[in-house]
Amino acid sequence: MIPSPRRTAMLLLGCVVLGTGVAMLLAADLGSDGYSTFVNGISLTSGTEFWIANAIVGAVLVVLAALRHVRPGVGTVVQVVLVGVVVGVVLDLLETPDALVWRGVLLVAAFPVIAIGIVLYLGSHTGAGPAEAAALAWDPPVPFKWSYSVVQGGGALGGWLLGATIGVGTLAVIFLLGPAVDLTARMLRVDLHQADT
Repeated sequence: MIPSPRRTAMLLLGCVVLGTGVAMLLAADLGSDGYSTFVNGISLTSGTEFWIANAIVGAVLVVLAALRHVRPGVGTVVQVVLVGVVVGVVLDLLETPDALVWRGVLLVAAFPVIAIGIVLYLGSHTGAGPAEAAALAWDPPVPFKWSYSVVQGGGALGGWLLGATIGVGTLAVIFLLGPAVDLTARMLRVDLHQADT
């Protein structure tokens, strides 16, 4: 089913905003999100390229979420592809600041950008990307703001055990991003659940 122009616009805008926020997080160089940490850990231990490990982990999470009735949709594919492209483009434009304080500022600024991007793309009800699908699969009974923290925290722990590094940015994603997305969704009056896909 082809989404309406409004939902398509929300999806595309959300993915561009999300990709920009993720690039800011990465440029701050204070730790990646838990999901990416896990993928990096698998890549390091298996010797596979990051994008291959990312595709495998993403596919597994999407399938597991589908078993709990969070069905993939066109947004699932668009999110993975478009966010990846935007991250690459924006990272080419950003430089990691030398001063730790400016890296901290970049990290803090990334959070509202990422939260708005997630809310917009999920609000299009066209399908969730892997990490968000895994979190939504457990809401209910666990509210998204906490299930997302569990997904990110589990990913960070798994990645760390596999040899990937974590930092203050990773911890911030684990504990703050889920609540930030939830707050943003309530402020914008957007339902994040994908029952309409």
